[in-house]
Formats: sequence, structure tokens, C-alpha cells
Amino acid sequence: MAEEARPHMLSPSAWNRYETCPRMYWLSRQGLPRKAGMAASIGTAVHASIEDLLLLDITAKPDAESGWLVKEAERVLKARWEEEKAVFMATPRRPKWKEEKWKDAIQHQRGGIIMLLDHVGVKGLGHNRITAALWRRIQSTAIAVEGELKTADGRLMGRLDLLMADLDEDGQPKGWLVADLKTGRTPDGELKVDVNRQLRMYRDILLSNNPAAPPVRTEGWYTHDSSKWAAVGENVLEDAYAAWQATVPTPMPMEATVGASSCGGFCDWKAWCPHWWTWRHENGTLHKDDFSDAVVLLHEFEPSSGAAILELCEPLNSDGRAVPTGFQQAANFSGRGKEALQETLAAGHQGALFLGSVMTAQRVWRVGHWCDVLPWAPIPDGVEHHRSS
Repeated sequence: MAEEARPHMLSPSAWNRYETCPRMYWLSRQGLPRKAGMAASIGTAVHASIEDLLLLDITAKPDAESGWLVKEAERVLKARWEEEKAVFMATPRRPKWKEEKWKDAIQHQRGGIIMLLDHVGVKGLGHNRITAALWRRIQSTAIAVEGELKTADGRLMGRLDLLMADLDEDGQPKGWLVADLKTGRTPDGELKVDVNRQLRMYRDILLSNNPAAPPVRTEGWYTHDSSKWAAVGENVLEDAYAAWQATVPTPMPMEATVGASSCGGFCDWKAWCPHWWTWRHENGTLHKDDFSDAVVLLHEFEPSSGAAILELCEPLNSDGRAVPTGFQQAANFSGRGKEALQETLAAGHQGALFLGSVMTAQRVWRVGHWCDVLPWAPIPDGVEHHRSS
């Protein structure tokens, strides 16, 4: 019996991806191999550990007991760290796992705890001095932790980190606060458009599901420096439903938004999209950055040293067919980059390779742990493509 197709739902991240480039969004839905990232794994571990602390059962602890939170915080973070590491290492598209980033995870978790203390009006308190009574007070303000939001028709969804009781100056509830933990870069002056839209979508789904809700505010809580940024603006649900309609899955590739903001920037799906390549080739910027993406043929490879000879390719047409240029380039594959190449060759791949984020500033290109090494398999415009299982 055929498996029933999952209903189409739109999340804030999918909406943001669509706004950046419909083709990027479409490719993300095709069951192609996803890429793990160290920053995302740290963020997930930190989020989960803070949520664990908010749900921690401390009913047996005396009110005045202190010194316990620092140990508990490290314990739950370590458990989540190892959990994320296992997922990361099981993902074929990945860089190396950096144990030295543990100190960053600790810093971000502490930033989250500082903001929780601030939420109940406590500032500058050492974490070893947090009492059980104080933490229970913080826990009492948490209405929902890691809660799924979904509109009644199931079309729009999101996953909020924290729904807190919004408190007045006297510590009394005055409404609801949607707090979204962010372990990325702190905003420069104001929230980015995509983050603002994400947080307002959480707010507006919550309000649509709770017509009798008290006043609702939404903030991004940035753990790097414990700063809070309000998301303000009109209701976004009408626009969200329009985006839902525009993103209904189709076997035909969606149109690409070609340009610097999409083709010239970060995109997990370049190995399957011809547009970034033709755009780079046509404007003369192919291989011009210190870190570049490239489509190449592999002529020589020495597994022990990682030394290789590549031949650079150019696009024949807008479909992304690779044409050898005759220009050869020395390269060195190391770490996860070399492993990925060997895995690709062992799988029987012949033909062009996509290399992502190669260090091209020196005479010998470096293809290290941070790089993608994938078969070049562009999906052309106007050709039906059926999602991988």
C-alpha cells in the first residue's frame, strides 16, 4: 500500500527560504542529503539544555539550597551535546566535530540563564547563588516549553522555544511573552527581516488559536550577549497563507531568484542547482573569492597524501552541463573533505564533482573538513523531478 503523502505545511524557516529563492526552497523539499553544521548543533544542544532546566523537577530541594544549578546545567548540556554529536557524526554531509566549541556552548547556555533571571527582575546574580526557590519562581512563569504551534487548518506551523508569563514591574502577570532563543549573531540595530517575520508568525498563530488571549509580546533572546530584541509589526498570517499557496509541492522545479543574495551566498543545495554556476560564470566571479564553489573533473588523486589534479569546468548552458576548460588545478584533500571524496568515488561516481567552499586563495587549493564534496547533479528547469524517498 502506498504511503500517504504528508500534508503541506509551511514553517517560518521554509517561508524564509522561499523568500530568499523559490528554487532553494524547492530543492530543500526533494529529499536530497542534508548538511550538518557545528553552529546549528551547538544551538540545538543549548536550546534543549535550557528547556531541560526549566522542566527540571526540584520539588525536593529546600528553598535556600544554592550551588546546584551550575552542576545541573553542565550535566544536561553535556547530555544534549553528546546527543547532537551522535546525530552530527551520522550525517554524511558534515564538517568535523570541534570539541573545543564546548566552551561556546557553555557561554550560550549561561546567556540563556541570565535572560531567564532578568525575566523575573534579577540581575547580576552569580549562577552558583541561584536558590531552588528562585529557580522555582522562574519555572512558574513558563507556560509552555518547546511547544508546537499549528493553525486550526494545519497549514501553518512553528515551534516556539518558550511561552512565558509576561510580568509587570511588580512581578505580576500582565500577558504572554513568546521568547525565541537565538545562538547566532546578535542583531545590528534591529532584528533581521526574516527573524522578525518568524517571531511575528509565532505570535500570530498563537493569537489565532487563542482568541481570548491576553496581550502577547514576542522577543528574540540572543544568548551570546544576553540581549532581548522585540519583534514588532502587523499580523503576518495573510501573507503566510499566500506563501503557503505558493509553496504547494510540485514535481516541476520552482523559479530561481538569481543574484548575489542567493547565488553568491550560502546555499545548502548548490550541488543540484545550475543557476549559481551560470550566474558566477557570466559575471566573471567564478573562482574569484578566497573561498569558492567549483565544478571540476578529478584527473589524479593520491589517497595517502590527499594530493589531486583537478580540471576546472564551465557551464555549457543554463542546464548546468559541465564542459572541461583544459585548465588544470593542483589541490589537496584533507580530513572530512578527503573522506567525502573517497566515499563518493567508492559509490561509483564518475564525472563532474561539486566542491563547496574550497580555499582557493593559494596556488594549491585546499579541500578540508569544512568543504562539500558531492556529485555534480544539477536539476534543470522545466523537467519534472520526483522527490527522493
